[in-house]
Amino acid sequence: MVSKTNLAREYRKKYGDEMPALKLARIMYNENKLLLKDVEDARHRLRYIEGKGGVKDRTRVKNTEFFKEEARSLNPYNLPKSDETGYVPFKLDASRLLLLSDIHVPYHSIEALTVMFNYAKKEKPDAILLNGDTLDFFGLSKFCKDPRKRSFADELDAFKVLIEVIQKNFPNAKLYFKTGNHEERYFHYLWMKAKELVGVPEFELENIIKARANDITIISDKRIIQANGLNIIHGHEFASGFFSPVNVARGLFLRGKTSAIQGHNHQTSEHTESDMNGKITTTWSTGCLCELHPEYMPINKWNLGFAIVEMGDDMFDVRNKRIAQGRVL
Repeated sequence: MVSKTNLAREYRKKYGDEMPALKLARIMYNENKLLLKDVEDARHRLRYIEGKGGVKDRTRVKNTEFFKEEARSLNPYNLPKSDETGYVPFKLDASRLLLLSDIHVPYHSIEALTVMFNYAKKEKPDAILLNGDTLDFFGLSKFCKDPRKRSFADELDAFKVLIEVIQKNFPNAKLYFKTGNHEERYFHYLWMKAKELVGVPEFELENIIKARANDITIISDKRIIQANGLNIIHGHEFASGFFSPVNVARGLFLRGKTSAIQGHNHQTSEHTESDMNGKITTTWSTGCLCELHPEYMPINKWNLGFAIVEMGDDMFDVRNKRIAQGRVL
């Protein structure tokens, strides 16, 4: 078993020097509750490897790779305390990534998922990213709802079964779960209707997900995922407005100005541009794996799809797949 100190080194190396120690400590604790007593235990280990545990501890640490010199005050004018938060991308390390967006359990397409599984099993991915809106959270929506639809508890039960199927068929793949705008319905519901439960561990979405999915890494806070030079988002991270391009991938290019892939719009698209120096930038959007004609929007431009991303030697290759008539195209 890895020691607490070595675990702290692994996490500091993975998330970089910019992430605040307390935020990193929360991530460490949430992902290693059998090893760490609490968040403060994780934070203590981070301070230890950074040489912030006092003179006595500094002399004990042999590996000084993460030592930090105490910075001078960055508030010479005694400005009021700020609640500013950091925004650090999540680094995803994989050789072959299976990217699945917009499954919308329990409104998933069994046919599309089956076709995707049959294709993806031959690809043998070593990582799977559930790239947002894996759950629909219909019952917690602010919109007018049909009371005959499945309950929130039913959604969670169906999600648990989906995860079991994924992990059974891809036992060697690391599983990642990114929150999308539909998962954020849960936060909004708590904030508006159950404020007293905000901050209670049993009601944290991350813990609700992990209780139904073993060995899963949660990526929240609208964080960009960076994978070998490819930026991955769900698609709701940009501020909403009237900007709605015909080509979703072109819209992503105009907003992001870098190679990236997103879901969210349920449409498969690709856009490429080169600059005056010949540098090529390509953006993609992926199809969905849910029903194509929901009651609230039966007429739309959606299509089924997913993506495979190959990574190696500081390069990536995106294979953006569509599903139609029971086949992967």
